Amino acid sequence: MYRNYLGEFEEIVLLTVAAMDGEAYGALLLDNITAYTGRSVQLSAIHVALYRLEEKKFVTSTLGGATGERGGRRKRLFTITPDGMQILKDIRTVREELWQLIRG
Repeated sequence: MYRNYLGEFEEIVLLTVAAMDGEAYGALLLDNITAYTGRSVQLSAIHVALYRLEEKKFVTSTLGGATGERGGRRKRLFTITPDGMQILKDIRTVREELWQLIRG
């Protein structure tokens, strides 16, 4: 198991990045996380989590093309890395083992 652990919010952000398959950026992540969790989330909290995940090498980012709707600014697109997928799998395994103890 990896030594880097994720907090609950980082895990949710990482799961959402993985589900968005290379099309994840701050505002869209905000919309998806709010829709799936029902939580009120600040865009700045998502950006902080993304930068922490990037420091841990669980996501990478690239700049997308400029769009008129953003006043010519480019979106920073996030993609999960193999290490990011592995930590999600590790977390899932631990959670499933713990659920088995409860059901058992």
